[in-house]
Amino acid sequence: MTKTKSVKEPILHLVKRSSLPGWKAWIIRALAILGGFIFICIICCAELKTSPFLIIKYMFQGAFMTKTNTNVFFRDVAILLMIALAVTPAFKMKFWNIGAEGQVLISAWACTACMFYLGGKVSNDTLIFIMLLMSLLAGIVWAVIPAIFKAIWNTNETLFTLMMNYIALQVTLYFIKVWVPTGTGSLSPLPYGNLPQIAGGDYLLSIIVSIIFTIAVFGYLKFSKHGYEISVVGESVNTARYIGISVKKVIIRTLVLSGAICGVVGFLLAGGINHMVSDTTVGGRGFTAVLVSWLAQFNPLAMVFTSGIVVFLSNGTTKVMENYGIPNAFLAEVLTGIMFLIIIGCEFFVRYRVIFNKNIFSKKQKATVSCDSNSLHEQVTVSVDEATRSDSSNEDLLDKTESVLTDDDSTLVKSDISDVKANEEVK
Repeated sequence: MTKTKSVKEPILHLVKRSSLPGWKAWIIRALAILGGFIFICIICCAELKTSPFLIIKYMFQGAFMTKTNTNVFFRDVAILLMIALAVTPAFKMKFWNIGAEGQVLISAWACTACMFYLGGKVSNDTLIFIMLLMSLLAGIVWAVIPAIFKAIWNTNETLFTLMMNYIALQVTLYFIKVWVPTGTGSLSPLPYGNLPQIAGGDYLLSIIVSIIFTIAVFGYLKFSKHGYEISVVGESVNTARYIGISVKKVIIRTLVLSGAICGVVGFLLAGGINHMVSDTTVGGRGFTAVLVSWLAQFNPLAMVFTSGIVVFLSNGTTKVMENYGIPNAFLAEVLTGIMFLIIIGCEFFVRYRVIFNKNIFSKKQKATVSCDSNSLHEQVTVSVDEATRSDSSNEDLLDKTESVLTDDDSTLVKSDISDVKANEEVK
């Protein structure tokens, strides 16, 4: 039994790109960022009933309106960039370190503990040295614990490092209650162990350190033997073992580096910027750094640009909310999240190519097909057998069989029918 149906072709096809030049990929990302800004402006205009040009103006004012705003902008970029640099070596190794938030926070806690317990008891220079040492140690320990479990027992590093964030947070909150027994839950800035200011502020030191780290991490990953081993382990663990690379050693060593960079960031935050620690010291930048690193394709130099985009968006939307009297940062966080989704979504077009069907609006053709493929082949077989047994009607049967078949399903069968016709002519 046969039925008639329309042959429909898809409107578009998705084809995975075999390769895409780097400049084209960055053009796609730039267009996504531009489109994201336009979309955010549209949302702000609809919600705040104002001009999109005012929205853009306020966003730039939030980042660059005054000298202080500009200094804060570059300092925030430097902090976010260093955290992104910390997670990048592990990411290149396909060790998904989601624990930078906790590693920085526990380092800031260790730095503050030194300030609280040793402040006024040792010289300021000695205190700063101890603060740096303990911050490095805390960051390294917090990063190496999941690395050891991954290297020896192959545990899930994503969940492990994520849970370590919450442990670091609870440790910090507990000690704040110990240090501040009055119940306010807030530690006042400590007067001891403050890092020296450069050019009259706490901005330039973080910027200088971030520049040094960016160059160092780029050279480490690009030109060093350790960087090569990280790349090989990331590509294939079996290949790394085959050529004699100790995978366990590479995992632990790389997480020591990540923890050390996080330790320096915690030291700068607690000793140079906040002069204390709280549950908001890191402020979610450990998670944002994951996006910064991934968006830059783990390129330390490109992270300078992606960090700037993220900080500009965050500071700009906060300024817009302040100018329109919105007291909380909820809408600013929502807008920032929308921008992140758009940026992440653009990677789909970097990896896949969309091909539209040019013949979609052409006239639809109808074809007669069998209910299923087995019935089709059985019908064709019967028709061919009857054609070979009957001299009087074989031509009609063969022509009828050909009419049953569609272009897609009958290529091989039609060739068999043609052979039968040729044999009949010979006979």
